[in-house]
Amino acid sequence: MDTQTIEMARELWNHLSAPATRHNSDACVVCCSYDLRVCDHACELVASGLSDRLVISGKTGNWTRHIWSRPEAEIFYDRALANGMDPEQVLMEASATNFGENVVFSRTLIPAAKTVTFVSKPNAMLRIKLTAEAQWPEIKAHVSCPTIRFPEDISNIVGVLGLINEMVGDIDRIQNYPALGFQVPHQMPQQIIDAWKYLKEQGFTEHVISNQKLR
Repeated sequence: MDTQTIEMARELWNHLSAPATRHNSDACVVCCSYDLRVCDHACELVASGLSDRLVISGKTGNWTRHIWSRPEAEIFYDRALANGMDPEQVLMEASATNFGENVVFSRTLIPAAKTVTFVSKPNAMLRIKLTAEAQWPEIKAHVSCPTIRFPEDISNIVGVLGLINEMVGDIDRIQNYPALGFQVPHQMPQQIIDAWKYLKEQGFTEHVISNQKLR
């Protein structure tokens, strides 16, 4: 892969990886994915005292429907127990197929929560924050993620090419979802728009809305 493509992708990675914010929370909500390091990080947050409740949310996504025969939440639940989590601390919902549903379905499990830390991949931080502000505005939403470097630490399940497709799709959604009520508006810097357009021109369009159903 040429240097220009990597640098443009790094621009998206850095922007999508909104700064994590640490605050004691009523629950840590794990937005499941293909990357089990997310579950490990959430368990570490609970073990550190940030929260005494872990909510695991997820059915299938663009990648996991092809790699696991069970819902993401079940895979992550097993991982949480393997990490030493007390089953009584863990709530699970296995129906969500996108960030909006992660937020809404988790809300039904912890309706009294006032402060929630959402945990996912670094490149999901911005989208989750924008989604939580639209779908659960009553709470104070924080985001957290494991330390993962781009491109060195990207999951082998999707690879760098797959991740670039994913990020191009994320930028596409951030621009289009506010009009649909899925996320709050976000002012996209011009350099991010330019990087996004460049990567689309290079053929990284598998995850843009026009090629997939809204999710």
